[in-house]
Amino acid sequence: MRITTPLVSGTADRRISTEGQIHDAADLIVAALAQLGVEYVFGVPGGAIEPLYNALARSSRLGGPRPVLARHEAGAAFMADGYARETGKLGVCCGTSGPGATNMITGVACAYDNGVPMLVLTGQPALPNFGRRALQESSCTGIDTVAMFSHCTRYNTLVTHPEQVEHKLVAALMHATRTPNGPAHLSIPLDILKSPVSRPGIAYDINSVLKPAAMIDEQAVGMLSEQLEQAKNPLLLIGGSCGEAIEALLGIAMHREAGFIVSPDAKGLIDPRHPLYRGVFGFAGHASAEMALRDKSVDLIVAFGCSMNEWTSGGWSDALLNHRLIHVDECEEHLVRTPMARLHVRGRLSAVAARLAERMRVPVSAMRASLSVPASTSAPVLGLAAPDGIRPQHRVAPPSLHEGTHGGPVKPQQLMHELGRLFPAHTRYLADSGNSFAWAIHYLSPSAVEPGAPSLGKGGWLRVTMDFAPMGWAIGGAVGTALGNPDAPVVCITGDGSMLMNGQEISAAVAEGLNVVFVVLNDAALGMVKHGQRLAGAERVAHQLPPTDFTALAHAMGANAHTIHRLQDLAELDIDAMFERRGPTLLDVRIDAEEVPPMSLRMRVLGTAV
Repeated sequence: MRITTPLVSGTADRRISTEGQIHDAADLIVAALAQLGVEYVFGVPGGAIEPLYNALARSSRLGGPRPVLARHEAGAAFMADGYARETGKLGVCCGTSGPGATNMITGVACAYDNGVPMLVLTGQPALPNFGRRALQESSCTGIDTVAMFSHCTRYNTLVTHPEQVEHKLVAALMHATRTPNGPAHLSIPLDILKSPVSRPGIAYDINSVLKPAAMIDEQAVGMLSEQLEQAKNPLLLIGGSCGEAIEALLGIAMHREAGFIVSPDAKGLIDPRHPLYRGVFGFAGHASAEMALRDKSVDLIVAFGCSMNEWTSGGWSDALLNHRLIHVDECEEHLVRTPMARLHVRGRLSAVAARLAERMRVPVSAMRASLSVPASTSAPVLGLAAPDGIRPQHRVAPPSLHEGTHGGPVKPQQLMHELGRLFPAHTRYLADSGNSFAWAIHYLSPSAVEPGAPSLGKGGWLRVTMDFAPMGWAIGGAVGTALGNPDAPVVCITGDGSMLMNGQEISAAVAEGLNVVFVVLNDAALGMVKHGQRLAGAERVAHQLPPTDFTALAHAMGANAHTIHRLQDLAELDIDAMFERRGPTLLDVRIDAEEVPPMSLRMRVLGTAV
């Protein structure tokens, strides 16, 4: 998910006083993070990065940035990702040289593919020891980690002199936060981190340097306005990077009475009960969204902030990628994927949407009202599945657990419905790769969405990761989300495979006393692999997992936990008490392993559907 929000200013109350506190280059780096209002550095310490931890210790005593200990460096990067999505600030993670850096690469690659602004700091042995086989050496004469990061970062460099620290740091911050957003990596030798500095602080006002430009092409916006006004039946596609622009976009939709669909990573930006909502288009999406695109009366499709990757374009569907399309985006990398579009509009989405609304004379009151759903429209749960041919406003939610229960196992469809019903309106849901985000994208809908959806973080109420999509991202991401906003309930929906891969980060949530609920879809299998093999007629191999008691595992790490055998077990949980106690809760949900997730798009793209 692309984050183009300005880094938070007005955080002077959280900034440390740097007067007399800058001892070395590591202190200088931490002082820069303090200027940006960054509160946490996620990582795992080691000898080569020790000066940074010394600086963080000094900083934390003064109320500035402090370290958060992850259990694995990939988890640290996932935490920084979740923190950035929730706060709009820079996510920061660090690791020592060698394996500390290589462990982090998966999380950094995920942030790169999803456009998440991140500063990645890794250590190196002291410069004089390069080429001498120092312990965990990862320079160009050892295991070259700088070269490894070159393909998953927007900026990537080895710092080779103390005088380089400040200007390379500022360059890294600028690359991380300018479009396209993404990680920037500084590899810093031990002796450089320990180098004394001669001045009391950073020479720049970093917030001013990093303030994003309000790019806007007035001529293109004028053409877009004309085409929208002239269209007889326009349809909007809202993508995952529209968090800042959602109020204006929904106001425009209401003004034109235009239906809208969303990409999978944008579902959390809207209330699925909105009367103009036509469903999710793309991976695990809804037939109603595909029908809306293929409606012959639709004469204009305007896609805002949509990357047009496999999952957000419906597998590059011709229903979307045709001459009716106008593509609006800040990122040229996205625009080049739609050469067939009749118009490309490049600019910062919030600025383009605001200018478009102004040109179309959309009242500010209408934009604000568009975020609230009238009570008369709140009964249908529009984000739920429907048989082909049924419009979203005619969908019927699965039965409530009070309308009849069975002895189990739990149907994933009903589980998603109940999770949305049980937790408060301001809950952040993070859905992990695999069956978890397929079920969540298709079926999860909150019982209510608070007016002013952009306040729900830059990913809205539902966060998923597209493109790289590593297993276990949501586990670390939930920790970073909860630290970024301790007042919001956080629910991580993950699978047993992801939990066995990255579940150790629950221990970090225990240590930090975070109110995160980890919902484990336990079917004793790598579910998407299993169902994919069956749907493709492939060999059924290497997907089984041994039965695992995740409740016992959570208890062993100090977390609260419950085993859910049937839907009624959910009704017996005290949700209020769950969030009143400090620390995470795990729900080990024994789901029906034979329920097939909505993954037909993936099978179609792979060319293996039968």
